[in-house]
Amino acid sequence: MSDLKLFKVEGGKALELASGTVALERDLQVVIEQNMSTMFAVRFLATEYSTGKIHRGRIDSLGLDENGSPVIFEYKRTTNENVINQGLFYLDWLMDHRAEFQLLVLKALGTDVAEAIDWSAPRLICVANDFTRYDEHAVRQINRNVELVRYRDFGSGLLAIELVTSVTSDAALGQSPQPRRNAAAPQTDRPKSKTVAQLLAQADSALAALYHRFELFALSLGDDVVKNERSLYFAFRRLKNFACVEVHPSSGNLLIYLKLDPKSIQLEDGFARDVSKIGHFGTGDLELRVSDESKWEHVEALTRRSYEAN
Repeated sequence: MSDLKLFKVEGGKALELASGTVALERDLQVVIEQNMSTMFAVRFLATEYSTGKIHRGRIDSLGLDENGSPVIFEYKRTTNENVINQGLFYLDWLMDHRAEFQLLVLKALGTDVAEAIDWSAPRLICVANDFTRYDEHAVRQINRNVELVRYRDFGSGLLAIELVTSVTSDAALGQSPQPRRNAAAPQTDRPKSKTVAQLLAQADSALAALYHRFELFALSLGDDVVKNERSLYFAFRRLKNFACVEVHPSSGNLLIYLKLDPKSIQLEDGFARDVSKIGHFGTGDLELRVSDESKWEHVEALTRRSYEAN
């Protein structure tokens, strides 16, 4: 059961706020759909999407995440509803109806976004007021990208969401999905781009060790951290990305993009710069250029800040 507690402190005295479930599942669904980008970094596409006469189902919500991956949301108010199996059924349906989903993205977000969908890592996000230990155990046995998200309604406009379990699939390894670009990134190099895995493989031992040190640190920040390999970058996320890493053997450095406001950071030429208006792969407005361990304490401190903020 959930142990999430919220307190209001007045005059040094803490008062626990009572929590509960949203009155109706549909109420929760509407709130998340209207705020999907803020809560999950997912662009909303459709609600109650019909899977047709044969499958006879309706997907609660459909979206596209910041890495270009399709996302299915399923919401349940009680712990005894089979939200996980239902969501997995829809996930299989989605993979068998890629053209239909691509058309949906095309109409909602345009041609460029539709052509850059990353089918290597579709996600299922199950949202409920709580999950049992059997739910958590079950998703760990499934080789799919599944996240269990718990919510609590504290009233007065206070809604808490908590990532309970996140499981990532290794089924996509070896695939070459279309790269996702920041809107301002150049479009001319798509056919010539090597994947980030290929770039890491050809990096010298020093640069490879630098990347693996960062990966080890990022994953150590919490049990809720998931690493996803995209075509041109590695993404580290909780509910949302907090770090994206490019590997550049030719220049001998890593480019680490963090979701931090560059205005809150003391920028430094050759190390930290504001890329909020500069096209780049992955997500994040702060770029760190790392070629050795001389700034490693700063790298870890800033990465931790981004993790805590996302």
